[in-house]
Amino acid sequence: MSSNDDQIAQAERHFRVRFPEDYRHFLATEGSMARFVPPADDFMAIHALAELVELNEIGNFQERFPRSLVIGGDGSREMLTYDFRQDPPPMVLLDVSAEDWSSAIQQSTSFSALLEQFPETGWKCDEPNPSPS
Repeated sequence: MSSNDDQIAQAERHFRVRFPEDYRHFLATEGSMARFVPPADDFMAIHALAELVELNEIGNFQERFPRSLVIGGDGSREMLTYDFRQDPPPMVLLDVSAEDWSSAIQQSTSFSALLEQFPETGWKCDEPNPSPS
């Protein structure tokens, strides 16, 4: 097992989840990103594995959004989050001041789908999705 694989496994144990394979692959190969993505020209940040624990502890995200995992965002207030209440976990956008899951805005069904559609769509900032039952 490589050092990256060990770090990924350690983070998964910490959050008590198994990261989706496409996100695991991104962490193992690219690790992070922060840039404007043309032609949508929206800013996207995907945080490094080493930042995930601290990022998710800030603002009590785990308390406000049980089974969430913040992995990035728009470089401002919106946090790109996995919703592990569902299997497979979709990608949603949550404002840092949101109180609960009712404010989640669906972005994609997977990390790879998000990366594929993002250059054309940018962030989807429509109405929040209803919470799953």
